[in-house]
Amino acid sequence: MAGLQPPRGTHDLIADTMRRHRHVVETAARVTGTYGFEEWATPIFEDTRVFSRTLGETSDVVSKEMYTFEDRGGESITLRPEGTAAICRALVTNGLTQTLPQKVFYQGPMFRYERPQKGRFRQFHQIGAELIGAEGPLRDAEIIAMAQNVLEALGLGDDVVLELNTLGDLASRAAWREALVAYFRDHAEALSEESRARLESNPLRILDSKSEQDRRLLDAAPEFGNFLNEDSRRFWDELRHYLTAFGVKFVENPRIVRGLDYYSHTAFEFVTTKLGAQGTVLAGGRYEGLIEQMGGPAIPAIGWAGGIERLALLLDAPPELPPGIAVVPMGDSALLQAAPIVQSLRAAGFRAEIETRGNVKKRMERVVKSGASHAVVLGDDELARGVVQLRDLSAREQREVAIPELVQALGER
Repeated sequence: MAGLQPPRGTHDLIADTMRRHRHVVETAARVTGTYGFEEWATPIFEDTRVFSRTLGETSDVVSKEMYTFEDRGGESITLRPEGTAAICRALVTNGLTQTLPQKVFYQGPMFRYERPQKGRFRQFHQIGAELIGAEGPLRDAEIIAMAQNVLEALGLGDDVVLELNTLGDLASRAAWREALVAYFRDHAEALSEESRARLESNPLRILDSKSEQDRRLLDAAPEFGNFLNEDSRRFWDELRHYLTAFGVKFVENPRIVRGLDYYSHTAFEFVTTKLGAQGTVLAGGRYEGLIEQMGGPAIPAIGWAGGIERLALLLDAPPELPPGIAVVPMGDSALLQAAPIVQSLRAAGFRAEIETRGNVKKRMERVVKSGASHAVVLGDDELARGVVQLRDLSAREQREVAIPELVQALGER
């Protein structure tokens, strides 16, 4: 029998890969924390309606990519394909709609059945942030600045470009939608079969189409900027002024769109060419009807999400492990005494291990190879006097240290 492999589109997080992953998560949690965000965790699976209601039955995610199954109780359950809908469900479920704003950071695995490729998996991981109760363009600019700060803290500030667009308010989108539908109807024969069906059920979905023939048709479609009303133009102008005030550089890209009706005003993507073809590593936007679809009141919000695998690939190198301390006992009595010594080091925050295999020479060879900064050597003679030999492996120095003073001696080093 051949060795078992992880399912197609999944991967193990081990050693360097796991260190990169944790670095992305911990950096994002730290930076968002400086903006007053607090981490939430929602279940990995939800009632299917959490996603079918919000993403739309006709969306590619719902119709083609969701991992949906019926549990033993006959309930339709879906492994979460994204995090925003679950956060909004949690807000309503936990009665937090009157306690605003809520600043939420989240991270964890998501699931979509799609073609695996570099940096894209069927089980993938995301960091994300949602500001629920975002009252205006100042908050949108601030959340975008926060995303940029996360990328800068990861050392990726020079590798990404912020692309920005406006989706306007409901009235502006309605006028644009009318012109867009008329345009698509005039060119229906040039649309893909799937988009022709969407033309009747949800025409804005055509904007999300991955079909080349649809993308070509979109090049000549009515531009949304021509349909912005006065309120939407004011919001757009203020957003760009606030971004400048926050020190955030951007380029305008009218092709950034969202095919769902509840998105409004701000849409943005941080893109890179470092992975080859231009790709999005973090994206977000403002939404104003999602919480209502969960049974809550009308609450405006803005959020973003970034793929951890893609961000981890962009890191120049995985974070290095801190150098460890090796405790090397010589003899059975010393082995017993090594236990409380190594525990005292761990309690002080040092990474410490007991080295026991082989003779003294082999032990020290392994200790040096491990990258340890110090070795704590103890034998019968040292034990009789209540001391250890502390070897600084980088300086190649050794000195005798009383056991109660070992932690302090290492701290000074």
